[in-house]
Amino acid sequence: MMKMELFIAALLLAGSALAWGPRHASEENTRGWHLMTPEERIEHQSRIRRFASYEECHSYQASHHRMMEERARKRGMELPVGGRAICEHLKPGTVTR
Repeated sequence: MMKMELFIAALLLAGSALAWGPRHASEENTRGWHLMTPEERIEHQSRIRRFASYEECHSYQASHHRMMEERARKRGMELPVGGRAICEHLKPGTVTR
């Protein structure tokens, strides 16, 4: 089990060194984090960092939110409202780092 945790941590660190967007996905910046498996968390973070257009990113984010809301509903839970605008840096004319 420890090897798997180290592997996941290494993947997250490697991805963050090359990617734009949030430094790391966490419970504080990912809607439905607690409803995702560790593998889903890694894939989610990786997808978010690969988007080149606002439309593509926003579409994925909306789909992800719907999926997390459905999981929460099935478990009798509510997800917090609001959150981070993770795709804003992709809008045309936005100055990025």
